[in-house]
Amino acid sequence: MRRFIKLLLVVVIALGSSVAWWLNQSLSLRAASVDVSIEPGTSAYAVAQLVSDAGVDVNPTLLYWWFRLSGQARLIKAGSYEIEAGASPRSVLQKLVRGEEALRAVTLVEGWTFSQFRTALSKAEQLKPESRGLPDYMIMKVLGRPGLHPEGRFFPDTYTYAKGSSDLALLRRAMRAMDRHLETAWQQRSADTPLKTAEQALILASIVEKETGRGADRPMIAGVFTNRLRIGMLLQTDPTVIYGLGAGFDGNLRKRDLQTDTPWNTYTRAGLPPTPIAMPGKSALLAAVRPATGKALYFVARGDGSSEFSASLEEHNRAVNKYQRSR
Repeated sequence: MRRFIKLLLVVVIALGSSVAWWLNQSLSLRAASVDVSIEPGTSAYAVAQLVSDAGVDVNPTLLYWWFRLSGQARLIKAGSYEIEAGASPRSVLQKLVRGEEALRAVTLVEGWTFSQFRTALSKAEQLKPESRGLPDYMIMKVLGRPGLHPEGRFFPDTYTYAKGSSDLALLRRAMRAMDRHLETAWQQRSADTPLKTAEQALILASIVEKETGRGADRPMIAGVFTNRLRIGMLLQTDPTVIYGLGAGFDGNLRKRDLQTDTPWNTYTRAGLPPTPIAMPGKSALLAAVRPATGKALYFVARGDGSSEFSASLEEHNRAVNKYQRSR
């Protein structure tokens, strides 16, 4: 009996050592890395089978029993995972339990138009192009905003996403982010702002965003347009004209373009244009609702990224001669 017990202990120790070795052994892959997508409600055995089917050289039954015996089978999270060379049964389970999804990122830049957003998303790595072929109005309908113009509705930021995620899901996140940032900005608006709605704030912020990339100048530029709105003066801002020209703009803004009437031409039409002209960032939104105080009605680029501000046309003409005409 004593000899039997010793033999049994030897077998148990040997088995334990073999299991420990297997759990930490690097698994062979059919590629440098393989992708595993786990849907909610997938059983532990089905997960093991998915790992094997994806290209990991492992017996799915053995992997399943490891999931079970570890006590963590029910903790496996749904998601998109990337298993790389060197992974072991132990590390695979840790990744699935921790929910360490394979994430990618795409940056949507402040001042971009919706068309530029769509182009960036179409080129984003491992992002499912579910919006491909859909016109803009249909995208907005799918996102739950039927009839709403898409320009300005998506917050520019860097977004991470799981491999295989939908571009529509990312757009929905960006849309909700803009909703939040716009509401936050609107709640901080100056008491004397001539803007009547958050929608008008979004439109003005988009103009400010396109007029300068210099953060320090944004409140001043917003102040110029706010002053013009107060006295009923035409905004006369080139970016709105360019937006109205659409694909017809060749990069060279001419006098005839300024005289060509479109809904977005602020040289021919008073007040704000009917929609935003780009995606404004947080600082532009805040500048639109809390502009710099002062009497400036004009500004001109100095050529170094900053602007010169003037309260009168005479001052403005001198600034134009100095910075634009080199006189």
